[in-house]
Amino acid sequence: MWMSDLNKARIRKTLTIIATVVIALAIAILIGRYITYNNHVNIEGALYSQDEPSKSLVEANPDCIPDYTGEDAIELRANLPDFTFYDFDHIKGENYMQLDFLGRCGTAYALLDRTMMPEDERGEIGSIMPTGWKQEKYPGIVDSDPPYLYNRCHLIAYALTGQNANELNLITGTRHFNTEVMLPYEIKVMRYLDHSDNHVLYRVTPYFKGNELVARGVEMEAYSIEDNGEGVCFHVFCYNIQPGIEIDYLTGENKAEER
Repeated sequence: MWMSDLNKARIRKTLTIIATVVIALAIAILIGRYITYNNHVNIEGALYSQDEPSKSLVEANPDCIPDYTGEDAIELRANLPDFTFYDFDHIKGENYMQLDFLGRCGTAYALLDRTMMPEDERGEIGSIMPTGWKQEKYPGIVDSDPPYLYNRCHLIAYALTGQNANELNLITGTRHFNTEVMLPYEIKVMRYLDHSDNHVLYRVTPYFKGNELVARGVEMEAYSIEDNGEGVCFHVFCYNIQPGIEIDYLTGENKAEER
């Protein structure tokens, strides 16, 4: 049976209304996303346009990282990460840079979710020898047993992805740096993912000054996607130091401070 002209007109009108509503909703979502994002991120001015991948400050302008002056960690760019819409749309899974010409790690970044978190205990990682690994014991100064100065520090924590003996994800870091400085930020992300099906965009960049073999610290950025950073949002630099110990970052050699 042929459809009447009246019915055809009604269908066309209905489809037009539906299409208009869909377009309006899409525009509203994009506008809302833009406003929300800019309220949370890049408050000091974006380093990149929203349609290109971002870089960490360490990659883009390492001179922005101040020398250690006594604080274990400092906030960067008002504690807001420099992620862009491009990052939100294109970063998937885990990503690790290849070692550089000195064998040093680069940026590690990932789109984290609860399904990536391991259920098993971490395995041995002693086979990995990160640059600057000049291990020494300091009884009465380092609070571990045995009191080794250095840990093999994960850029992206094992508890977040299950990455274990991955040389692209392990740097030489002090016991204090690993357990007192980085860990609180890692725990914040872990707890969020433990109680949510949401995702966290996460980036950790080690800062090697010049040709130094031991990182001065790491830049850490995190942003929870679905709730627009309400659950997790930080941008910090954590210093790779050990109270009471002098470190030669060029070689990894170390000694107790003179009293």
